[in-house]
Amino acid sequence: MILIPRPASLAAALLWLAAALTCPASADDSSASAGGSGFDGWFATSDAAKESQPHWITPVVTVTPRLEQEYRYDQSWQARPNNVTLDNYGGGKGFELIPTLNTELIIGVPGYQVRTNAAGRTTGWADETFLVKYRFAAENEEHGNYIVTGFLGLSVPSGAATFTNKYTIVTPTLAAGKGWGTRDAGFDVQSTLGVAVPTAGLAALGEPVTWNTALQAHVGKLWPELESTYTYYRNGPNDGKSQLALTAGLVVGRFELSHRARLIIGGGYQKVVSSFKTTEHTWLLTARVAF
Repeated sequence: MILIPRPASLAAALLWLAAALTCPASADDSSASAGGSGFDGWFATSDAAKESQPHWITPVVTVTPRLEQEYRYDQSWQARPNNVTLDNYGGGKGFELIPTLNTELIIGVPGYQVRTNAAGRTTGWADETFLVKYRFAAENEEHGNYIVTGFLGLSVPSGAATFTNKYTIVTPTLAAGKGWGTRDAGFDVQSTLGVAVPTAGLAALGEPVTWNTALQAHVGKLWPELESTYTYYRNGPNDGKSQLALTAGLVVGRFELSHRARLIIGGGYQKVVSSFKTTEHTWLLTARVAF
């Protein structure tokens, strides 16, 4: 099994690069330099991609169908049955980049996890994750206010022995959203439906089908939300069972940090309301620098 060396250093490097990219150019800088013109072209493409879609903010839990360019860091504090807790620092988030007009690439930074139970405390890194988005159709608030996107997620068994899934997992997902209102105030619904398919170990991992939906309002920089996460377990140890979790959250932003960088912060509380449950409740925190 491959262990990822010093993921915290990787996170620091990504944050440094994000800061470098978002600093305003000096008046003495030459826009004709190779590096400058390369970044200018990239930002022109990502700006055009973002302008041609709704300008909603990514919810706390649901992966937005929008294409986004940002660095994201999440934390969660989760209570599980039988007096087990699981704290996750990083949440598997990381760099989100828009390389072309209709695509996004997410390179996750493995979360550092702390699990506590009656036997004691266990710590270690989670698996590495990647996600590719392809936007099929979208219009911004002035021309329809909707979006339809496909995702393909990949989780590779790179984490610590106590937290890895041991096998590669591929997760195809269909995502869509519809909004009403303007860029300054309104309401939107964002939803995703996906299935996690392991390349091996089906009896242990199963093939859970997850349906996330976020109901989101906004006025100015305030984005209150209510989310639902419904999971139906196929195969595996929970075959035939289902779980429903509700999340109340608030995201605020986008606060200007520089001519390009915008700060977004948010949080939420998730509670499992179904009779079957793999978790009890979770506190969530998210912070992002969009650029």
